[in-house]
Amino acid sequence: MADITRRFGFRHLRAAPTAHIRHLRSGTLAHEGTGLAFWFRPLTAAISEVPADDRELAMICHARTADFQDLTVQATVTYRITDPVVAATRVDFGIDPDTGAWRAEPLDQLGTLLTESAQQHALELIAGLTLSQALAAGVTPVREKIGAGLTTDPRLTETGLAVIAVRVTALRPEAELERALRTPARELVQQEADRATYERRAVAVERERAIAENELASKIELARREEDLVAQQGANARRQAEQNAAADRVRADSEAARRTRIATAEAEAARILADAQADSERVLGEARAASEEAWLLAHQQAGPELLHALALSKLAEHLPKIDSITLSPDVLTGLLTRLGRAGAAEGEGR
Repeated sequence: MADITRRFGFRHLRAAPTAHIRHLRSGTLAHEGTGLAFWFRPLTAAISEVPADDRELAMICHARTADFQDLTVQATVTYRITDPVVAATRVDFGIDPDTGAWRAEPLDQLGTLLTESAQQHALELIAGLTLSQALAAGVTPVREKIGAGLTTDPRLTETGLAVIAVRVTALRPEAELERALRTPARELVQQEADRATYERRAVAVERERAIAENELASKIELARREEDLVAQQGANARRQAEQNAAADRVRADSEAARRTRIATAEAEAARILADAQADSERVLGEARAASEEAWLLAHQQAGPELLHALALSKLAEHLPKIDSITLSPDVLTGLLTRLGRAGAAEGEGR
């Protein structure tokens, strides 16, 4: 919108760089161009402001497919007024000389024109397709059809419009139908997810089985090694026992031999001792016998007096110690009597 300033019954207009201004004074062209600034009298001026920049127009249209299904098309059209003079003569772009605002709604008129034209071309395309075909084809055919139709539309050219670009953002059926159409795809995706889950579980089971087999193989190998260890320990213990038995046998044999030698030596020593004792006793006996024989021989040659004296001497040796003795006449008489008898007997014996 242009900026208009009042001064002493005159008006000053300053336009934007993207606005094309057309000023007629009493039906005669006084100013025309973009970004103008000038003074004018409001009573004799007719001013039009045509935008020269690119404009975006969003639109939504409903089309019916060949199988009688409703399809919503969301699109955006970018356009530009390439001939402001023609557009100003075909559409009312006149502004109020006091406020600078448009007297009518020119952009709404252009939007209606573009929307109806684009909707017409979209309907022509979608009417020949089923819903599945339209959704499968996507937005590209619709975009190409609308772009080609708007570019070649003579009404837009006569109005001074040029379509820069057409973008179709979505093709949507009704909500219930859309959910129904999504169900097979969802089921397929769910089946793929289930298959992936089953495969993952199968891989996990296979890995668990491999791990269990590895653990079992490890346990078997460990048990075998333990068996080998026990067998080796048994062999070592048996070998140690055999070695200990052999050593004990050697020690026993040595001890037996030593004891045999000791016993033999002791027996030999005992025999020698016994022989020595026998010889000694024999010699002693012989000496005693000789002594007795000599003693008897001496007694045979001795007289009775000597024998009595010897007898008394032997008797005295065997008598206890006597400090004093008292001889009565009776004892002395009896003793002498016995001595006399003994001497008589000895004499008779000779």
